[in-house]
Amino acid sequence: QVQLVESGGGLVQAGGSLRLSCAASGRTFSTYTMGWFRQAPGKEREFVATITWTSIKTHADSVKGRFTISRDNAKNTVYLQMNSLKPEDTAIYYCAASRTSYTMALGNYPSWGQGTQVTVSS
Repeated sequence: QVQLVESGGGLVQAGGSLRLSCAASGRTFSTYTMGWFRQAPGKEREFVATITWTSIKTHADSVKGRFTISRDNAKNTVYLQMNSLKPEDTAIYYCAASRTSYTMALGNYPSWGQGTQVTVSS
């Protein structure tokens, strides 16, 4: 399985921006579908965005137009650019890897990072 390490979280005011990074180990990163998920206190983990190995992207309706997922296969890294942040975006953000092409289902992601905290103040 691929090993994943997230970074880039922090505290930001509403309307601000952050860019999350997820560094992956292994030489087969380019063949994985990569996803970002988040979990707010007291809530279930939810889908945020996914990008296939052919760079087909899907974003949750709640973040569409504000967040953008991308990947750099040469650097074994996937990114989540977050703009126009809102207090309701506050959560732990997780990076995940899947062998299933184009999936938003948590159960199809066997590899997960440890998460990075994003806090948006009003």
